[in-house]
Amino acid sequence: MKGKLKGILEEKKPAILNAWFTVVAESYAEETAKFLRRQKDPFANPVGRAISKTTEELFDDLLTGPDYETAGIHLDSIIRVRSLQNFTPSSATQFIFSLKSVIRDAIGKDIHESGLEKEMVEFESRIDQLGLVAFDVYMKCREKVYELKSNEFRDRYYNAFRRAGLISEVAATPNLDKSNNMTKAP
Repeated sequence: MKGKLKGILEEKKPAILNAWFTVVAESYAEETAKFLRRQKDPFANPVGRAISKTTEELFDDLLTGPDYETAGIHLDSIIRVRSLQNFTPSSATQFIFSLKSVIRDAIGKDIHESGLEKEMVEFESRIDQLGLVAFDVYMKCREKVYELKSNEFRDRYYNAFRRAGLISEVAATPNLDKSNNMTKAP
């Protein structure tokens, strides 16, 4: 991104990131949101640290012209937690789209006065693309959760059946002649 809009966004970056952090924190339950905003120690508040770090990385990516593969890596820390907390796909990724209103609140007047509406539409398009990447990351995380649950379920019942003597170990399979599907003589 070049030009006047980038300069304005860089100038207002601390205020934008602070407001964006607040929006993300408020997507959690009230008590959790208070904790995320209040607790500054990264060891006591790893989710808050991940939100702060990730939103800054994503904002910088958007300013420089995002590499969506790198953005997906940045998104992983927030989205992974949200997928484990059973956020719906839309609520897990909504924080990306909320950046548009955060920016408009922070620099809307500057955009209008400087005639930067076209640049802002292009920037918002980048945010939309980032939202799609966030959705992909969410779905991969949920697929992994379901895979782990399925494997755990399968292993739990397999072991229970084995302990109950309902499953026996299978002997080595005979060598089959591939030409006529008959077992070879020893």
